[in-house]
Amino acid sequence: MTDKLITIATFTDSIQASLAKQQLDNAGIKSLLAGENAANIYTIPAVATLLQVLESQAKKAMEILNLDEKQEQ
Repeated sequence: MTDKLITIATFTDSIQASLAKQQLDNAGIKSLLAGENAANIYTIPAVATLLQVLESQAKKAMEILNLDEKQEQ
């Protein structure tokens, strides 16, 4: 059975997205920043960076980042 990627947070600031990704990496959770390059090129709020993790690790990742499940996308 394969896990799918899900978005657990959305950032308009690529630095904040990178910091969150690093927190997950330090905890041993693999994550992906989707749209990071576009957010660096186009610095308008409409361009967001998505923090994605495997569905099986989403709950733990959200706990590490102190995210409420209501923020999950």
